[in-house]
Amino acid sequence: MTLRFYDSAAAEVRDFVPLAEGAASLYYCGATVQGEPHIGHLRSALAFDQLTRWLRYRGLRVTVVRNVTDIDDKILAKSAESGEEWWALAYRFEQAFEDAYDALGISKPTYEPRATGHIPEMHALIQQLIERGHAYPAADDSGDVYFDVRSWDKYGSLTHQRLDDMQAAPDLDPEFSGRKRDPRDFALWKGQKEGEPTTAAWSSPWGAGRPGWHLECSAMVGKYLGDSFDIHGGGLDLRFPHHENEMAQSQAAGKGFANFWLHNGMVTYQGEKMSKSVGNTVGPAELLSQAKPLVVRYYLGQANYRSVLDYRPESLTEAGAAVERIESFMVNAAKALGSGGEPAPGSAPLAFEAAMDDDLNVPAALAVLHETVRRGNSAIAALGGSTTAADAADGNPAGGGPADAAEVLRTAHREVFVMTSALGLNPLDPHWKDDGGDPAGRAALESLVAVQLDARQAARAAKDWVASDAIRDALALAGIEIADSADGARWSVKNN
Repeated sequence: MTLRFYDSAAAEVRDFVPLAEGAASLYYCGATVQGEPHIGHLRSALAFDQLTRWLRYRGLRVTVVRNVTDIDDKILAKSAESGEEWWALAYRFEQAFEDAYDALGISKPTYEPRATGHIPEMHALIQQLIERGHAYPAADDSGDVYFDVRSWDKYGSLTHQRLDDMQAAPDLDPEFSGRKRDPRDFALWKGQKEGEPTTAAWSSPWGAGRPGWHLECSAMVGKYLGDSFDIHGGGLDLRFPHHENEMAQSQAAGKGFANFWLHNGMVTYQGEKMSKSVGNTVGPAELLSQAKPLVVRYYLGQANYRSVLDYRPESLTEAGAAVERIESFMVNAAKALGSGGEPAPGSAPLAFEAAMDDDLNVPAALAVLHETVRRGNSAIAALGGSTTAADAADGNPAGGGPADAAEVLRTAHREVFVMTSALGLNPLDPHWKDDGGDPAGRAALESLVAVQLDARQAARAAKDWVASDAIRDALALAGIEIADSADGARWSVKNN
Protein backbone atom coordinates (compact mmCIF):
# COMPACT_ATOMS: atom_id res chain seq x y z
CA MET A 1 0.00 0.00 0.00
CA THR A 2 1.36 3.41 -1.02
CA LEU A 3 -1.00 6.28 -0.42
CA ARG A 4 -0.17 9.36 -2.46
CA PHE A 5 -1.74 12.82 -2.19
CA TYR A 6 -1.20 16.13 -3.95
CA ASP A 7 0.41 18.47 -1.41
CA SER A 8 -0.39 22.10 -2.26
CA ALA A 9 2.65 23.36 -0.38
CA ALA A 10 5.02 21.12 -2.37
CA ALA A 11 2.94 21.49 -5.56
CA GLU A 12 3.34 17.80 -6.28
CA VAL A 13 1.98 14.37 -5.45
CA ARG A 14 3.85 12.88 -2.49
CA ASP A 15 3.87 9.53 -0.71
CA PHE A 16 1.81 9.79 2.45
CA VAL A 17 3.63 8.54 5.54
CA PRO A 18 1.74 9.30 8.77
CA LEU A 19 3.66 11.06 11.53
CA ALA A 20 2.48 8.38 13.97
CA GLU A 21 2.52 4.76 12.83
CA GLY A 22 -0.95 3.34 12.32
CA ALA A 23 -2.71 6.67 12.81
CA ALA A 24 -3.59 9.78 10.82
CA SER A 25 -4.62 13.27 11.93
CA LEU A 26 -6.77 15.54 9.76
CA TYR A 27 -7.97 19.11 10.26
CA TYR A 28 -10.23 20.71 7.71
CA CYS A 29 -11.89 24.09 7.76
CA GLY A 30 -15.56 23.97 8.62
CA ALA A 31 -18.23 26.62 8.37
CA THR A 32 -18.21 30.29 9.15
CA VAL A 33 -21.82 30.23 10.30
CA GLN A 34 -23.04 33.53 8.85
CA GLY A 35 -25.67 32.05 6.52
CA GLU A 36 -27.15 28.91 5.01
CA PRO A 37 -24.74 26.33 3.55
CA HIS A 38 -24.32 26.13 -0.20
CA ILE A 39 -23.14 23.47 -2.59
CA GLY A 40 -19.48 24.49 -2.24
CA HIS A 41 -19.55 23.87 1.52
CA LEU A 42 -21.08 20.44 0.95
CA ARG A 43 -18.56 19.51 -1.72
CA SER A 44 -15.64 20.37 0.58
CA ALA A 45 -16.99 18.44 3.57
CA LEU A 46 -17.73 15.45 1.34
CA ALA A 47 -14.24 15.46 -0.14
CA PHE A 48 -12.67 15.17 3.30
CA ASP A 49 -15.24 12.60 4.34
CA GLN A 50 -14.08 10.49 1.37
CA LEU A 51 -10.49 10.98 2.51
CA THR A 52 -11.34 9.97 6.08
CA ARG A 53 -13.18 6.85 4.96
CA TRP A 54 -10.31 5.80 2.73
CA LEU A 55 -7.68 6.30 5.42
CA ARG A 56 -9.78 4.12 7.71
CA TYR A 57 -10.25 1.53 4.98
CA ARG A 58 -6.46 1.36 4.83
CA GLY A 59 -6.39 0.50 8.51
CA LEU A 60 -5.42 3.86 10.01
CA ARG A 61 -6.90 5.27 13.19
CA VAL A 62 -8.05 8.69 12.05
CA THR A 63 -8.63 11.72 14.25
CA VAL A 64 -10.66 14.37 12.44
CA VAL A 65 -11.14 17.97 13.57
CA ARG A 66 -13.57 20.29 11.78
CA ASN A 67 -13.96 23.75 13.28
CA VAL A 68 -16.92 26.08 13.52
CA THR A 69 -16.16 29.79 13.17
CA ASP A 70 -18.92 31.28 15.30
CA ILE A 71 -17.50 34.79 15.74
CA ASP A 72 -16.54 36.85 12.72
CA ASP A 73 -16.99 40.28 11.13
CA LYS A 74 -19.63 38.90 8.75
CA ILE A 75 -21.60 37.27 11.56
CA LEU A 76 -21.69 40.57 13.43
CA ALA A 77 -22.73 42.44 10.28
CA LYS A 78 -25.58 39.98 9.57
CA SER A 79 -26.66 40.24 13.19
CA ALA A 80 -26.77 44.02 13.02
CA GLU A 81 -28.84 43.88 9.82
CA SER A 82 -31.41 41.40 11.13
CA GLY A 83 -31.60 42.41 14.76
CA GLU A 84 -30.99 38.82 15.83
CA GLU A 85 -28.34 38.28 18.52
CA TRP A 86 -25.06 37.29 16.86
CA TRP A 87 -24.72 34.13 18.91
CA ALA A 88 -28.29 33.05 18.12
CA LEU A 89 -27.73 33.67 14.41
CA ALA A 90 -24.48 31.70 14.49
CA TYR A 91 -26.07 28.77 16.29
CA ARG A 92 -29.05 28.69 13.93
CA PHE A 93 -26.84 28.48 10.88
CA GLU A 94 -24.52 26.00 12.57
CA GLN A 95 -27.51 23.67 12.91
CA ALA A 96 -28.35 24.18 9.23
CA PHE A 97 -24.85 23.03 8.33
CA GLU A 98 -25.11 20.02 10.65
CA ASP A 99 -28.45 19.04 9.09
CA ALA A 100 -26.97 19.22 5.59
CA TYR A 101 -23.89 17.21 6.56
CA ASP A 102 -26.04 14.56 8.19
CA ALA A 103 -28.41 14.32 5.24
CA LEU A 104 -25.49 13.47 2.94
CA GLY A 105 -23.97 10.89 5.27
CA ILE A 106 -20.90 12.99 6.07
CA SER A 107 -19.34 11.39 9.14
CA LYS A 108 -19.18 13.45 12.29
CA PRO A 109 -15.63 14.56 13.12
CA THR A 110 -13.84 13.34 16.20
CA TYR A 111 -13.92 16.91 17.50
CA GLU A 112 -15.86 19.93 16.24
CA PRO A 113 -14.65 22.92 18.29
CA ARG A 114 -16.18 26.38 18.20
CA ALA A 115 -13.89 29.39 18.03
CA THR A 116 -15.59 31.10 20.96
CA GLY A 117 -14.70 28.17 23.21
CA HIS A 118 -10.94 28.58 22.70
CA ILE A 119 -10.11 32.18 23.55
CA PRO A 120 -7.41 31.28 26.16
CA GLU A 121 -5.54 29.16 23.59
CA MET A 122 -5.65 32.08 21.18
CA HIS A 123 -4.25 34.46 23.78
CA ALA A 124 -1.39 32.04 24.45
CA LEU A 125 -0.53 31.80 20.75
CA ILE A 126 -0.54 35.59 20.32
CA GLN A 127 1.77 35.98 23.31
CA GLN A 128 4.19 33.43 21.84
CA LEU A 129 4.30 35.34 18.57
CA ILE A 130 4.90 38.66 20.32
CA GLU A 131 7.73 37.17 22.39
CA ARG A 132 9.32 35.70 19.26
CA GLY A 133 9.20 39.05 17.48
CA HIS A 134 6.55 38.05 14.92
CA ALA A 135 3.60 40.05 16.24
CA TYR A 136 3.01 43.48 17.73
CA PRO A 137 0.17 45.41 19.40
CA ALA A 138 -0.99 48.47 17.50
CA ALA A 139 0.69 51.69 18.67
CA ASP A 140 -2.63 53.36 19.44
CA ASP A 141 -5.18 52.24 22.01
CA SER A 142 -7.29 50.24 19.54
CA GLY A 143 -6.43 46.88 21.14
CA ASP A 144 -5.48 45.37 17.78
CA VAL A 145 -2.57 42.93 17.49
CA TYR A 146 -1.00 42.16 14.11
CA PHE A 147 1.24 39.48 12.63
CA ASP A 148 4.40 41.02 11.18
CA VAL A 149 4.65 39.32 7.77
CA ARG A 150 8.13 40.72 7.04
CA SER A 151 9.47 39.10 10.20
CA TRP A 152 8.80 35.65 8.73
CA ASP A 153 10.91 34.98 5.66
CA LYS A 154 8.84 31.93 4.69
CA TYR A 155 5.66 33.95 4.31
CA GLY A 156 4.13 33.08 0.92
CA SER A 157 5.63 29.59 0.72
CA LEU A 158 2.26 27.80 0.74
CA THR A 159 0.91 29.69 -2.25
CA HIS A 160 4.34 30.28 -3.85
CA GLN A 161 4.05 34.08 -3.91
CA ARG A 162 6.49 36.89 -3.32
CA LEU A 163 5.49 39.11 -0.43
CA ASP A 164 5.68 42.30 -2.45
CA ASP A 165 3.27 40.85 -5.02
CA MET A 166 0.58 40.08 -2.44
CA GLN A 167 -2.54 42.09 -1.83
CA ALA A 168 -2.96 44.07 1.38
CA ALA A 169 -4.79 42.41 4.23
CA PRO A 170 -8.37 43.71 4.60
CA ASP A 171 -9.16 45.80 7.66
CA LEU A 172 -12.46 46.16 9.40
CA ASP A 173 -11.80 49.91 9.51
CA PRO A 174 -9.63 50.88 6.50
CA GLU A 175 -9.02 54.37 7.85
CA PHE A 176 -6.92 52.83 10.62
CA SER A 177 -4.61 50.91 8.26
CA GLY A 178 -1.80 53.28 9.27
CA ARG A 179 -1.52 51.47 12.58
CA LYS A 180 0.13 48.54 10.77
CA ARG A 181 3.80 48.26 9.89
CA ASP A 182 2.98 46.72 6.52
CA PRO A 183 -0.36 46.74 4.64
CA ARG A 184 -0.13 42.95 4.42
CA ASP A 185 0.09 42.43 8.19
CA PHE A 186 -3.03 40.63 9.33
CA ALA A 187 -4.99 40.86 12.56
CA LEU A 188 -4.45 38.29 15.30
CA TRP A 189 -6.67 40.17 17.76
CA LYS A 190 -9.27 42.81 16.91
CA GLY A 191 -9.99 45.46 19.52
CA GLN A 192 -13.64 46.10 20.20
CA LYS A 193 -15.06 48.84 17.97
CA GLU A 194 -17.71 51.40 18.85
CA GLY A 195 -21.20 50.04 18.41
CA GLU A 196 -20.23 46.37 18.58
CA PRO A 197 -22.09 44.26 21.17
CA THR A 198 -20.31 43.72 24.47
CA THR A 199 -21.14 40.01 24.20
CA ALA A 200 -18.84 39.80 21.17
CA ALA A 201 -15.74 40.96 23.08
CA TRP A 202 -13.44 39.10 25.44
CA SER A 203 -10.89 40.63 27.81
CA SER A 204 -7.25 40.18 26.85
CA PRO A 205 -3.81 41.57 27.74
CA TRP A 206 -4.23 43.98 24.80
CA GLY A 207 -7.76 45.11 25.53
CA ALA A 208 -11.27 43.81 24.99
CA GLY A 209 -11.86 42.36 21.57
CA ARG A 210 -12.17 39.17 19.56
CA PRO A 211 -9.83 36.87 17.63
CA GLY A 212 -8.81 37.29 14.02
CA TRP A 213 -10.19 34.64 11.65
CA HIS A 214 -6.83 33.07 10.79
CA LEU A 215 -5.75 32.78 14.41
CA GLU A 216 -8.78 30.72 15.38
CA CYS A 217 -7.82 27.68 13.32
CA SER A 218 -4.19 27.65 14.45
CA ALA A 219 -5.22 27.71 18.11
CA MET A 220 -7.84 25.00 17.76
CA VAL A 221 -5.76 22.60 15.70
CA GLY A 222 -2.93 22.94 18.19
CA LYS A 223 -5.18 21.97 21.08
CA TYR A 224 -6.65 18.88 19.45
CA LEU A 225 -3.88 17.61 17.16
CA GLY A 226 -0.70 19.06 18.67
CA ASP A 227 2.13 21.10 17.20
CA SER A 228 2.44 18.84 14.14
CA PHE A 229 -0.21 16.80 12.37
CA ASP A 230 -0.66 14.97 9.09
CA ILE A 231 -3.15 16.78 6.86
CA HIS A 232 -4.76 20.22 6.70
CA GLY A 233 -7.63 20.50 4.25
CA GLY A 234 -10.09 23.01 2.90
CA GLY A 235 -11.45 24.61 -0.23
CA LEU A 236 -9.12 26.01 -2.86
CA ASP A 237 -10.47 29.49 -2.12
CA LEU A 238 -8.95 29.28 1.38
CA ARG A 239 -5.36 28.84 0.25
CA PHE A 240 -4.80 32.59 0.37
CA PRO A 241 -4.93 34.38 2.62
CA HIS A 242 -6.44 32.04 5.22
CA HIS A 243 -4.20 28.99 4.97
CA GLU A 244 -1.12 31.02 4.13
CA ASN A 245 -1.65 33.01 7.30
CA GLU A 246 -2.43 29.94 9.39
CA MET A 247 0.80 28.29 8.33
CA ALA A 248 2.89 31.44 8.86
CA GLN A 249 1.66 32.22 12.36
CA SER A 250 1.85 28.59 13.49
CA GLN A 251 5.35 27.94 12.17
CA ALA A 252 6.55 31.34 13.42
CA ALA A 253 5.39 30.23 16.88
CA GLY A 254 7.70 27.21 16.59
CA LYS A 255 5.17 24.59 15.50
CA GLY A 256 5.67 22.13 12.67
CA PHE A 257 1.98 22.40 11.75
CA ALA A 258 0.63 20.47 8.72
CA ASN A 259 2.70 17.85 6.90
CA PHE A 260 0.30 17.87 3.90
CA TRP A 261 -2.03 20.53 2.53
CA LEU A 262 -5.01 19.22 0.53
CA HIS A 263 -7.41 21.56 -1.26
CA ASN A 264 -10.65 20.65 -2.99
CA GLY A 265 -11.76 22.38 -6.17
CA MET A 266 -14.65 24.77 -6.61
CA VAL A 267 -18.19 24.20 -7.89
CA THR A 268 -19.42 26.14 -10.93
CA TYR A 269 -22.91 26.65 -12.32
CA GLN A 270 -23.04 25.71 -16.00
CA GLY A 271 -19.42 26.75 -16.36
CA GLU A 272 -19.73 30.03 -14.48
CA LYS A 273 -18.50 30.95 -11.02
CA MET A 274 -21.25 30.78 -8.42
CA SER A 275 -22.13 34.11 -6.83
CA LYS A 276 -24.92 35.32 -4.57
CA SER A 277 -24.99 38.61 -6.47
CA VAL A 278 -25.60 36.77 -9.74
CA GLY A 279 -28.14 34.49 -8.08
CA ASN A 280 -26.71 31.19 -9.30
CA THR A 281 -25.87 29.62 -5.95
CA VAL A 282 -27.40 26.26 -5.04
CA GLY A 283 -28.16 25.13 -1.50
CA PRO A 284 -28.97 21.81 0.19
CA ALA A 285 -32.73 22.40 0.12
CA GLU A 286 -32.74 22.82 -3.66
CA LEU A 287 -30.53 19.78 -4.20
CA LEU A 288 -32.56 17.58 -1.87
CA SER A 289 -35.83 18.69 -3.44
CA GLN A 290 -34.61 17.27 -6.74
CA ALA A 291 -33.05 13.99 -5.66
CA LYS A 292 -32.53 11.57 -2.81
CA PRO A 293 -29.65 12.41 -0.44
CA LEU A 294 -27.72 9.36 -1.68
CA VAL A 295 -27.95 10.70 -5.24
CA VAL A 296 -26.77 14.14 -4.11
CA ARG A 297 -23.83 12.53 -2.34
CA TYR A 298 -22.94 10.56 -5.47
CA TYR A 299 -23.06 13.70 -7.61
CA LEU A 300 -20.96 15.82 -5.26
CA GLY A 301 -18.33 13.10 -4.83
CA GLN A 302 -18.03 11.69 -8.35
CA ALA A 303 -15.24 13.97 -9.58
CA ASN A 304 -11.66 14.06 -8.34
CA TYR A 305 -11.63 16.27 -5.27
CA ARG A 306 -9.12 18.70 -6.83
CA SER A 307 -11.06 19.28 -10.02
CA VAL A 308 -13.81 21.79 -10.72
CA LEU A 309 -17.29 20.27 -10.34
CA ASP A 310 -19.82 21.81 -12.70
CA TYR A 311 -23.48 21.87 -11.71
CA ARG A 312 -26.09 21.63 -14.44
CA PRO A 313 -29.85 21.08 -14.14
CA GLU A 314 -29.45 17.53 -15.46
CA SER A 315 -26.55 16.65 -13.14
CA LEU A 316 -28.69 15.00 -10.50
CA THR A 317 -30.68 13.04 -13.08
CA GLU A 318 -27.47 11.47 -14.36
CA ALA A 319 -26.27 10.75 -10.84
CA GLY A 320 -29.66 9.24 -10.01
CA ALA A 321 -29.38 6.81 -12.92
CA ALA A 322 -25.95 5.69 -11.71
CA VAL A 323 -27.20 5.14 -8.16
CA GLU A 324 -30.24 3.26 -9.48
CA ARG A 325 -27.97 0.82 -11.38
CA ILE A 326 -25.97 0.13 -8.23
CA GLU A 327 -29.01 -0.24 -5.98
CA SER A 328 -30.91 -2.45 -8.43
CA PHE A 329 -27.94 -4.74 -8.79
CA MET A 330 -27.52 -5.15 -5.03
CA VAL A 331 -31.21 -5.94 -4.57
CA ASN A 332 -31.33 -8.37 -7.51
CA ALA A 333 -28.07 -10.02 -6.50
CA ALA A 334 -29.36 -10.67 -2.98
CA LYS A 335 -32.50 -12.26 -4.45
CA ALA A 336 -30.54 -14.40 -6.90
CA LEU A 337 -28.16 -15.56 -4.20
CA GLY A 338 -30.97 -16.35 -1.82
CA SER A 339 -29.72 -13.98 0.85
CA GLY A 340 -31.36 -10.85 2.13
CA GLY A 341 -28.44 -9.92 4.34
CA GLU A 342 -25.08 -8.31 3.79
CA PRO A 343 -22.44 -10.21 1.83
CA ALA A 344 -19.39 -11.62 3.58
CA PRO A 345 -16.70 -9.01 4.35
CA GLY A 346 -13.73 -8.78 2.02
CA SER A 347 -11.51 -6.41 0.08
CA ALA A 348 -12.22 -4.15 -2.84
CA PRO A 349 -10.75 -5.04 -6.27
CA LEU A 350 -7.08 -4.14 -6.63
CA ALA A 351 -7.87 -1.66 -9.39
CA PHE A 352 -10.28 0.17 -7.07
CA GLU A 353 -7.70 0.30 -4.28
CA ALA A 354 -5.01 1.52 -6.67
CA ALA A 355 -7.29 4.33 -7.89
CA MET A 356 -8.15 5.51 -4.37
CA ASP A 357 -4.52 5.27 -3.24
CA ASP A 358 -3.59 7.55 -6.14
CA ASP A 359 -4.70 10.91 -4.69
CA LEU A 360 -8.29 9.71 -4.23
CA ASN A 361 -8.96 9.13 -7.92
CA VAL A 362 -12.68 8.63 -7.40
CA PRO A 363 -13.62 8.72 -11.13
CA ALA A 364 -11.34 5.74 -11.79
CA ALA A 365 -12.65 4.00 -8.66
CA LEU A 366 -16.25 4.51 -9.80
CA ALA A 367 -15.35 3.04 -13.19
CA VAL A 368 -14.25 -0.14 -11.39
CA LEU A 369 -17.45 -0.12 -9.36
CA HIS A 370 -19.71 0.16 -12.40
CA GLU A 371 -17.74 -2.47 -14.31
CA THR A 372 -18.23 -4.84 -11.38
CA VAL A 373 -21.97 -4.07 -11.40
CA ARG A 374 -22.07 -4.84 -15.13
CA ARG A 375 -20.27 -8.14 -14.59
CA GLY A 376 -22.64 -9.01 -11.77
CA ASN A 377 -25.72 -8.24 -13.86
CA SER A 378 -24.38 -10.53 -16.59
CA ALA A 379 -24.03 -13.27 -14.00
CA ILE A 380 -27.64 -12.76 -12.86
CA ALA A 381 -28.78 -13.08 -16.46
CA ALA A 382 -26.68 -16.25 -16.88
CA LEU A 383 -28.37 -17.85 -13.88
CA GLY A 384 -31.61 -17.80 -15.84
CA GLY A 385 -34.36 -19.54 -13.89
CA SER A 386 -32.18 -20.41 -10.89
CA THR A 387 -33.43 -18.61 -7.80
CA THR A 388 -30.51 -19.27 -5.48
CA ALA A 389 -26.82 -19.91 -5.74
CA ALA A 390 -27.35 -23.29 -4.06
CA ASP A 391 -29.84 -24.33 -6.73
CA ALA A 392 -27.42 -23.27 -9.44
CA ALA A 393 -24.58 -25.27 -7.93
CA ASP A 394 -26.73 -28.37 -7.59
CA GLY A 395 -27.71 -28.09 -11.23
CA ASN A 396 -24.14 -27.89 -12.58
CA PRO A 397 -21.47 -28.40 -9.89
CA ALA A 398 -18.68 -28.94 -12.37
CA GLY A 399 -18.63 -25.35 -13.62
CA GLY A 400 -19.04 -23.76 -16.99
CA GLY A 401 -22.67 -22.83 -16.38
CA PRO A 402 -24.87 -21.67 -13.52
CA ALA A 403 -22.35 -22.67 -10.85
CA ASP A 404 -19.68 -20.43 -12.36
CA ALA A 405 -22.21 -17.62 -12.80
CA ALA A 406 -23.22 -17.92 -9.15
CA GLU A 407 -19.60 -17.59 -8.02
CA VAL A 408 -19.05 -14.57 -10.27
CA LEU A 409 -22.21 -13.03 -8.84
CA ARG A 410 -21.22 -13.76 -5.25
CA THR A 411 -17.83 -12.11 -5.81
CA ALA A 412 -19.34 -9.10 -7.57
CA HIS A 413 -21.94 -8.67 -4.85
CA ARG A 414 -19.28 -8.67 -2.14
CA GLU A 415 -16.99 -6.30 -4.03
CA VAL A 416 -19.77 -3.81 -4.79
CA PHE A 417 -20.76 -3.85 -1.13
CA VAL A 418 -17.17 -3.12 -0.07
CA MET A 419 -16.58 -0.40 -2.68
CA THR A 420 -19.82 1.45 -2.01
CA SER A 421 -19.20 1.26 1.75
CA ALA A 422 -15.72 2.73 1.31
CA LEU A 423 -17.21 5.65 -0.65
CA GLY A 424 -20.18 6.14 1.67
CA LEU A 425 -22.53 5.15 -1.17
CA ASN A 426 -23.84 1.78 0.01
CA PRO A 427 -27.62 1.91 -0.57
CA LEU A 428 -28.04 -0.84 2.04
CA ASP A 429 -26.51 1.34 4.76
CA PRO A 430 -29.17 2.08 7.42
CA HIS A 431 -28.40 5.78 7.06
CA TRP A 432 -30.20 5.85 3.72
CA LYS A 433 -33.34 3.98 4.77
CA ASP A 434 -35.25 7.24 5.28
CA ASP A 435 -33.55 9.25 2.56
CA GLY A 436 -36.66 9.91 0.54
CA GLY A 437 -36.66 6.54 -1.23
CA ASP A 438 -40.35 7.12 -1.97
CA PRO A 439 -40.31 10.40 -3.94
CA ALA A 440 -44.10 10.52 -4.19
CA GLY A 441 -44.47 10.05 -0.44
CA ARG A 442 -41.86 12.71 0.27
CA ALA A 443 -43.57 15.14 -2.08
CA ALA A 444 -46.93 14.49 -0.41
CA LEU A 445 -45.40 15.06 3.03
CA GLU A 446 -43.79 18.33 1.92
CA SER A 447 -47.08 19.56 0.47
CA LEU A 448 -49.07 18.73 3.60
CA VAL A 449 -46.52 20.31 5.93
CA ALA A 450 -46.38 23.43 3.74
CA VAL A 451 -50.17 23.84 4.08
CA GLN A 452 -49.91 23.55 7.86
CA LEU A 453 -47.03 26.04 8.05
CA ASP A 454 -48.97 28.54 5.93
CA ALA A 455 -51.94 28.19 8.27
CA ARG A 456 -49.67 28.64 11.27
CA GLN A 457 -48.08 31.74 9.76
CA ALA A 458 -51.53 33.22 9.13
CA ALA A 459 -52.49 32.52 12.75
CA ARG A 460 -49.30 34.16 14.00
CA ALA A 461 -49.90 37.20 11.79
CA ALA A 462 -53.38 37.49 13.33
CA LYS A 463 -51.84 37.02 16.81
CA ASP A 464 -53.96 33.91 17.27
CA TRP A 465 -51.37 32.18 19.42
CA VAL A 466 -53.74 29.39 20.47
CA ALA A 467 -54.28 28.31 16.88
CA SER A 468 -50.59 28.74 16.09
CA ASP A 469 -49.54 26.56 19.02
CA ALA A 470 -52.17 23.95 18.18
CA ILE A 471 -50.75 23.54 14.66
CA ARG A 472 -47.20 23.31 16.01
CA ASP A 473 -48.24 20.70 18.60
CA ALA A 474 -50.12 18.65 16.01
CA LEU A 475 -47.07 18.59 13.76
CA ALA A 476 -44.88 17.60 16.72
CA LEU A 477 -47.17 14.65 17.47
CA ALA A 478 -46.72 13.57 13.85
CA GLY A 479 -42.94 13.69 14.25
CA ILE A 480 -42.40 17.04 12.53
CA GLU A 481 -40.12 19.49 14.34
CA ILE A 482 -40.50 23.22 13.66
CA ALA A 483 -37.72 25.80 14.07
CA ASP A 484 -38.63 29.47 13.72
CA SER A 485 -36.07 31.94 12.39
CA ALA A 486 -35.80 35.37 10.84
CA ASP A 487 -36.04 33.65 7.43
CA GLY A 488 -39.26 31.82 8.32
CA ALA A 489 -40.09 28.41 9.74
CA ARG A 490 -37.94 25.38 8.91
CA TRP A 491 -39.13 21.84 9.50
CA SER A 492 -37.51 18.46 9.82
CA VAL A 493 -38.51 14.91 10.71
CA LYS A 494 -37.50 14.21 14.30
CA ASN A 495 -35.01 11.39 14.83
CA ASN A 496 -36.26 8.93 17.43
